Amino acid sequence: MSWVSKLQARWGMEHKYQVWLILVVFACTGFTVMFLKPVVVGWFLEPGEESILFSTLYWVFIFPVYNVILLCYGFVFGLFNFFWEFEKKTFRRIFRIKSDQ
Repeated sequence: MSWVSKLQARWGMEHKYQVWLILVVFACTGFTVMFLKPVVVGWFLEPGEESILFSTLYWVFIFPVYNVILLCYGFVFGLFNFFWEFEKKTFRRIFRIKSDQ
């Protein structure tokens, strides 16, 4: 069984192209966040002045932004329901919320 087939089964997708679209959405989201960092850093710091405190705060604040961007790209690629369920599952794990399912 190929890794794409394993992901297809794990994520409950009907077609392999959906797995590729999911991977594209994750890639687009990652690139978007990567391109946002210099802009955000430029608002608050002088060039070359990045501190450990700023980096920590950046990662704390970028997490919700990443999730919103992920949902937006999921919507654009027609996979909003998958990513909405993915987000709910992620937050349940982070905050240890018991699922009713």
